[in-house]
Amino acid sequence: MRRSVSWHDNGMSIVTNTVAHPFVISGPSGVGKGTVVKPLMERAKGCWLSVSATTRPPRPGEIDGVHYHFVTDKQFDDLVRSGQMLEWAVVHGKHRYGTPRRPVMDALKRGLIPVLELDLAGARQIRASMPSAVQIFLAPPSWEELEHRLRGRGTETEEQIQRRLETARTELAAESEFDYVVVNDEVARATAQILHIMGIDK
Repeated sequence: MRRSVSWHDNGMSIVTNTVAHPFVISGPSGVGKGTVVKPLMERAKGCWLSVSATTRPPRPGEIDGVHYHFVTDKQFDDLVRSGQMLEWAVVHGKHRYGTPRRPVMDALKRGLIPVLELDLAGARQIRASMPSAVQIFLAPPSWEELEHRLRGRGTETEEQIQRRLETARTELAAESEFDYVVVNDEVARATAQILHIMGIDK
């Protein structure tokens, strides 16, 4: 059962845990989900970061169970068929990625708080497969800042950037679907607000 407290900085009513619930952190490409999740996991005692399963082979230095759960196509098929994938998708038209149900449930049984870092499509699937999950949308401080961050990577062509920007417009339009919105204008502040939402900011 959940209890509510007040987030005085913006008047939000914050859900905090008396019983562990999974937390989904989502948002548009370039908003800094990974940048926020890293310090969040360093500070959040009792949290557990979900590791995705994938059908692609491991890259040099990747460790099974740490970076990904590397599975065969048949194993992935079996997980989907048996309802053991909370969410999944085909990426770049080739390999499949997804969130296995069992590790999340095992973490909950151990009293840990699962954290799932997902894109919009994954968050929507989780909403159907695990309605108890609390969903947090990480938003940019402005559209201009999001575009600046995407261009600042310097690793993509203009065509690729434009595709990401188009996708980001769609993702930003889904903000109202989420339980909470946290603006990532400063990593430490965004991390602190998420910790407060999770009820583990003491």
